[in-house]
Amino acid sequence: MGDRVHNDVMEKAKPQRRIGRLSAIGRVATRHGFGYLIDRRRGNDDTQLADRGRRLREMLDELGPTFVKFGQLLSTRPDVMPPDIIAELRSLQDDVAPIPFADVRRVIEEEMDLTLEQAFLTFDETPIAAASIGQVHRATLPTGDEVVVKVQRPDAPRQVESDLQLMRSAARVVRERVRALDFIDSEALVEEFGRSIRQELDYQHEARNAETFRRNFGDSTEVAVPKVIWRYSSARVLTLEFLEGTQFADLDPEMRSPEERRELAYRMTDAWMTMIFRHGFFHGDPHPANILLLDDGRIGLVDFGLAGRLTEEDMTRLTRLFIDAATENVDALPRRLAELGLRYPPEQEGELREALAELYYRYYGSTVSNIDPLEVIREGLDLIYSLNLRLPTRFVILDKAIATLGAVGVELYPDFNVFEVARPYARQLLAERFSPRRMSLRAQAEVRELGGIARDLPYQVRDVIEQTRQGRLEVQIRNPGVDDLTYHIDHAVNRIAVALIVLGGLVGSSIVGALSKDGPHVMGLHLISFIGFMLSGIFAVWLVWGIARSGRL
Repeated sequence: MGDRVHNDVMEKAKPQRRIGRLSAIGRVATRHGFGYLIDRRRGNDDTQLADRGRRLREMLDELGPTFVKFGQLLSTRPDVMPPDIIAELRSLQDDVAPIPFADVRRVIEEEMDLTLEQAFLTFDETPIAAASIGQVHRATLPTGDEVVVKVQRPDAPRQVESDLQLMRSAARVVRERVRALDFIDSEALVEEFGRSIRQELDYQHEARNAETFRRNFGDSTEVAVPKVIWRYSSARVLTLEFLEGTQFADLDPEMRSPEERRELAYRMTDAWMTMIFRHGFFHGDPHPANILLLDDGRIGLVDFGLAGRLTEEDMTRLTRLFIDAATENVDALPRRLAELGLRYPPEQEGELREALAELYYRYYGSTVSNIDPLEVIREGLDLIYSLNLRLPTRFVILDKAIATLGAVGVELYPDFNVFEVARPYARQLLAERFSPRRMSLRAQAEVRELGGIARDLPYQVRDVIEQTRQGRLEVQIRNPGVDDLTYHIDHAVNRIAVALIVLGGLVGSSIVGALSKDGPHVMGLHLISFIGFMLSGIFAVWLVWGIARSGRL
């Protein structure tokens, strides 16, 4: 009985805590110059746009780890965020104070059904890294193997779900009150972030990614991926083989010769090009803290929560895009981009084609030595983003990975160019796609597909004829322009109806006032006539006010 009462009290307290948290978010937003998101009477004039990226970064940092991670997601979405904001959000760091070791012990023992002493010979109480969802400790297995153990914070799922609820509320406010952000689907962004962070909460997902990378690089003498210790891993605990080495973030370039730095930058990039072009499965966050230079000279990879996958069909479509660009078939580029998943309304195709042609001919005739490939790619992506078009998530991750890779390489070796490494892989990709064997296999696949269509066609025609005979055939036509037209016609008809009611009230009241001599009078008018004039006046004022508010007189 007591427990039930306690639970009821806790459930009733949740909305109050949520309201209190929303109020706190409002105060933080106002303090950082985003009060117009809360107050309808405030405008977001040009003075508030100045330094908005820094203020947004500081606001998210103050709101806590989940909001920091949301900012990190936004930094990978140049299709919805302006460049100045993205530049600031990329500096957000997911660093928090570690949780008490007693909590770490409790999570491990709950997940493994063993005491900490039974599971490990040694376990360092001080974490080597701590983030919003979990933290990492060094340990030694009973076999003597050294490992790293990633342990999830006990309150992480509850905190994440609570913050996601608040973000959904904030997204609705942004959608309703901030007209300058109409082109951003804020609620869809929050849902995308929710899916992403829930995946991070499942360490089994990261373990599967790590296992795939290790299998792909199984024969490599250049790249090392830690082994997953499945016996000591679960949804909240991830145990990996310990890689002895130095993070790229801790390397001192001044201690190495230019040749060594160049060789290191190009080896690192070669690992990612292998993932992208050969494996079709790539590490999505080549941050310098996630790349190690091992003691034996190999490149080590860690942190596998974010990964991108390119299918065989993606690679074929990319090849077609490359060929059309190489053969100056500019008119086909919008169609090739659409095949890759770029979404744009039909009426915007002409604008996209013109913008692509302008970008293409800007570099036409230039020698390779005079062109910065990274700049060309960035300009192409900026063009897509400037038109408020959206790329599929896998290509956004690829864009982020290449951009981060380029930045890390330049830090090591200022003359580094990521596309010098990518070019041979791209050439090999083209050669493989159009080899006789590949063309033959593709032809066979297309013949099978066409055969399937031909086999199903008679049955589909029969279904259409049967539905027509029974009167059940329906044809749906969707056109946003027609929907808008219907909306405006409804408004016009409603106003005409109100105007007719006003006119009828005025005429009827006038007739009653002229013909009725007996009965109560108000201000010289018959009572019924007076009431009719008042109601007509109220409706008339309401109609005029509605028209004036819409801005269409």
